Amino acid sequence: MSHLSFRRTALPITRRSLLRSGAAAGAGLAGAGLLGFAAPAIAQVNRPVFTHGVQSGDVTTNSGMIWARADRPARLMVEVATTDSFKNARKLRGPAAIETSDFTASLDLTDLPAGQDIFYRLQWQDLADVNLLSEPTVGRFRTAPGNKRDVSFVWTGDTAGQGWGINLDWGGMRCYQTMLNNRPDFFIHSGDNIYADGPIQAEVALPDGSIWKNVTIEEKSKVAETLAEFRGNYKYNLMDDNVRRFNAEVPIFSQWDDHEVTNNWYPGEMLIADDRYTVKSASLLASRAQRAFLEYMPIRPTLGDPERIYRKVSYGPLLDIFFVDMRSYRGANSANDQLERGPETDFLGAEQLKWLKQELLASKATWKVIAADMPIGIQVKDKVGDLPAFENGANGDGPVKGREHDFADLLRFIKHSGIKQTVWLTADVHYTAAHYYDPNKAQFQDFEPFWEFVSGPVHAGSFGPGEMDNTFGPQVMYTKNPGGRANLSPAEKLQFFGQVRIDGETEAMTVTLKDIDNNDLYSVTLESSAAA
Repeated sequence: MSHLSFRRTALPITRRSLLRSGAAAGAGLAGAGLLGFAAPAIAQVNRPVFTHGVQSGDVTTNSGMIWARADRPARLMVEVATTDSFKNARKLRGPAAIETSDFTASLDLTDLPAGQDIFYRLQWQDLADVNLLSEPTVGRFRTAPGNKRDVSFVWTGDTAGQGWGINLDWGGMRCYQTMLNNRPDFFIHSGDNIYADGPIQAEVALPDGSIWKNVTIEEKSKVAETLAEFRGNYKYNLMDDNVRRFNAEVPIFSQWDDHEVTNNWYPGEMLIADDRYTVKSASLLASRAQRAFLEYMPIRPTLGDPERIYRKVSYGPLLDIFFVDMRSYRGANSANDQLERGPETDFLGAEQLKWLKQELLASKATWKVIAADMPIGIQVKDKVGDLPAFENGANGDGPVKGREHDFADLLRFIKHSGIKQTVWLTADVHYTAAHYYDPNKAQFQDFEPFWEFVSGPVHAGSFGPGEMDNTFGPQVMYTKNPGGRANLSPAEKLQFFGQVRIDGETEAMTVTLKDIDNNDLYSVTLESSAAA
């Protein structure tokens, strides 16, 4: 039985191996004709091109998504192997990238060997002239282990926010290179993949009198309202060399938050007071934004619900990751002080909450990471009209109210179902922190203690700290933030990510909060009861 087969639905790579593989592809594939398609014997002109690099994502023990974008209608041709020499590579005819998907194409590679480096070499075939083939490009990912071995990954959020874009003089989005230097198995993007509501200007004056100089494009000159403008936000981030290099080597497991649409949005909201928008319906904007998000992220579609973002990714026997969507199913932002639970207090929504309980209960993994796009105990404030409101569940000290009902329900269920070793990872607030939720210090006490780790931004303005809410007893074990200063530029180096390492032998999880210079800011090791 072959070790590699595919159905339609990809140890760190080196620059040398990428170049070597690409050169081999150019010499071999173009001359022979990829997958049996004839190639011209003379040098090709006007060939299709890969416009924004390659990506992989949602990798499991036996599968992985791959992604690319062409400059024209073209078909994705794929070679996949377990070595960078592409010896004994398997070939397949991938999907067509046409106008309806903005020339993006994704492919689910399945029946892959567990715990194995997978190399993929891609080429575009021009659909208007099938004899025209692009130069090949190469990427790599590692499938999840089938047994208990070490696992390492990073997470953060908030890319190109608050007007801080690609500054070539500063080295672009440098934190992506720092994360790559840690050689993670994969990367969780905790939301705010783009800032659709945040135009990028050519220059921004810094407090010391110097100038931050941004690369600019038309789609980032205003808030995004059209599908083309939302797509343009993703294209902008993919212009950065650090991002493209990272994407070719590290799979991305992504979720969304608010800025993929607009700040603090909720379903049914009307942007009456925001003169930047001619489209006033947040739900209409969100539909366009969601289309662009799913086109530009290598997410595995959910069977029967292709627009769904919440999902579980199993990464071997030591780790299951539950990606939740705290944006799409919420009630309206409000004072968040309802004593009784009802539709207006929804945060996860009944269907997603039921799914999360069922998946947590069924999980056999040692560690169950809940990847959230917002923190539990930090107050994230908003306004509705002139009235104060809240963005997440936290609403100030006291008993369970408003959206906190969803959290109380979930935490109670986890305790009484005997579900062990849940850890929450998030971003959103533009600083880094470690929180220990202690029922002995909480207003609501019917839950087991757990940790929540916050990190970000990866490339955006720095803020914080936020005020804490004692309902679930969060203890701030560590934080690094601007001390109340708002929207500090990346040049201040308050850019953060987190790293998680799970020891394959002891099954202990070590979480380390890190900065853009790869300094270890705080680290804690959580012992596994399963290994006792």
